[in-house]
Amino acid sequence: MNDTGYFMPGEWAKHERTLISWPVKDSLVWTDNYEEVCNGYEEVINAIAEFEAVTVIANDSDVENLKNRLNDKVHILIVPHNDAWCRDNGPTFVWNNQKDLKGINWKFNAWGEKYAPYDLDDKAASAVLTAIGVPVLHSSIVLEGGSIHVDGEGTMLTTKQCLLNKNRNPHLTQKEIEEELKDKLRIEKIIWLNQGLFGDETDGHIDNIACFARPGEVIIQTCKDKEDPNYEITQENLKILQEATDSKGRKLKIMEIPQPPARFYKGVRLTLSYLNFYFVNGGIILPVFGGDAAETDYKAREILQKEFPDRKIVTVDGMALIKEGGNVHCITQQMPAGKY
Repeated sequence: MNDTGYFMPGEWAKHERTLISWPVKDSLVWTDNYEEVCNGYEEVINAIAEFEAVTVIANDSDVENLKNRLNDKVHILIVPHNDAWCRDNGPTFVWNNQKDLKGINWKFNAWGEKYAPYDLDDKAASAVLTAIGVPVLHSSIVLEGGSIHVDGEGTMLTTKQCLLNKNRNPHLTQKEIEEELKDKLRIEKIIWLNQGLFGDETDGHIDNIACFARPGEVIIQTCKDKEDPNYEITQENLKILQEATDSKGRKLKIMEIPQPPARFYKGVRLTLSYLNFYFVNGGIILPVFGGDAAETDYKAREILQKEFPDRKIVTVDGMALIKEGGNVHCITQQMPAGKY
């Protein structure tokens, strides 16, 4: 067990800034969508910048374009990268009770070697931490930030589909993976859901299906259509959460958000999720999908506003990002407001 006093705070803890990596055209699944993707990133960056500082991690070749594209409040940091999912290949921040910061550099293998090259992305977290002057903690396991969610009080949510997938850490047992998570993040209790959303190419990242709203409270996206493959997945996840207790022995309060209608792009089902929202200081950045999702868009915003009455809910176009496989939470990484 981690006895250093460093732990991962909840995402709702006050941020110093948000880190976002700028997209790389050659890494896109659909390169003809590059401008649409960039517009989506720009919308998210500008939305976050109204609440807190933003650092955009850029390749050198993109700097001049970004200076013209982004407002003066956004800081540009040159760090070479292959792909732009900062949640997954960026650092995970931990702090102690004095708010001293450190950053974890997990190993990264492009979601089980699905995309190549990824050598720069495997080095990106460490390079970012060195550039901003935060001490680096190196981990021995392959892990993406989108596969974990914590309550800041010793409880973690994750999925077996992702963390125990043989394309990540085939040489490790569940117990060995748990030991590393407990050591690096000061976790006492891991709640294992079995699967993520149907068709999620990340192999079931938790940030599409369930997250903590605050200690003891979880939000989950659920499906009511028995013909949809997400029905059994989300109902099983709901049952696991209903039967779970957290690190403090509490039964969880559970809030459900309805799944948006299924949507396809070039024959592939997109992984639409309202749970891929992002906490900012005083607000929430929520992806919405429009069209036949207008009703569930409204419900998602309404539910989150009721759940977080003191936060401003800002919606952004989730379609600009989801065609590449992720959304707002996937492209962001929070840096807590601490000392370093």
